Amino acid sequence: MSQLIKKIPIIATFIDNTSYQDACDRIEEWVAQKTSCYVVAANVHVVMMSYWQKSYRKILNQAALVTPDGMPLVWAMRLLGIKQQTRVYGPDLMLAWCDRAAQKNIPIYLYGGTNETLAKLQINLKEQFPNLVIAGVHSPPFRELTKTEEVENRQRIQASGAKVVFVGLGCPKQEQWMARQKNQLAAVMIGVGAAFRFHSGEVSQAPRWVMKLGLEWLYRFGCEPQRLWQRYLINNPLFIGLLLWQLGSTFWQERMNISNQ
Repeated sequence: MSQLIKKIPIIATFIDNTSYQDACDRIEEWVAQKTSCYVVAANVHVVMMSYWQKSYRKILNQAALVTPDGMPLVWAMRLLGIKQQTRVYGPDLMLAWCDRAAQKNIPIYLYGGTNETLAKLQINLKEQFPNLVIAGVHSPPFRELTKTEEVENRQRIQASGAKVVFVGLGCPKQEQWMARQKNQLAAVMIGVGAAFRFHSGEVSQAPRWVMKLGLEWLYRFGCEPQRLWQRYLINNPLFIGLLLWQLGSTFWQERMNISNQ
């Protein structure tokens, strides 16, 4: 059994104190136990959507694991007491698990993206991990699925023999889909957002030094301003304000507890 994970509330969402090694260990355990569950890689956008939408917050807080995908969440966790917390970035978690899966012969499934993206993604993953078993792929339509289509997709994944399903539908669609499949699909599902587009080579990732500075949002905003302006220019300042309020409240609560002892 991997180490006990401590959940840290950030605004309205619980984030897990974890690492790539720990996350992969837990996924492997769930696969061995045939547990139907899902993993969320949370960034500021995810946390803020959880703040605004109670139904989405419930989905996140019922996940088996919620990793700190963005550096602002890492910094917040350190300020809240998890001093050694590191980033567990969705696209890198995908590669870390593919490496583990190739070693352990655990088949994966790729769900989401376009047919073109999936074709390029499979080639790149097989080049990097020659022993990786990709049991199947599927590009669902962008529109909302009918109940029949969703059942058919689930049956297709189950029939493939895949034990881990990477879901690249984007937020919040992928988390909502995974929550609906929990206890219906005998697999571990991992929401990885834009990882399909990154690892297929269709979209460039920010340089690592930019990521370490917590400025990946600025890089992505520069690449896709029309799609991302609201996410970053509204959510980011509000996140900072709410986090400062939480930190201040925590500080005064601790002072009150000390004074009452």
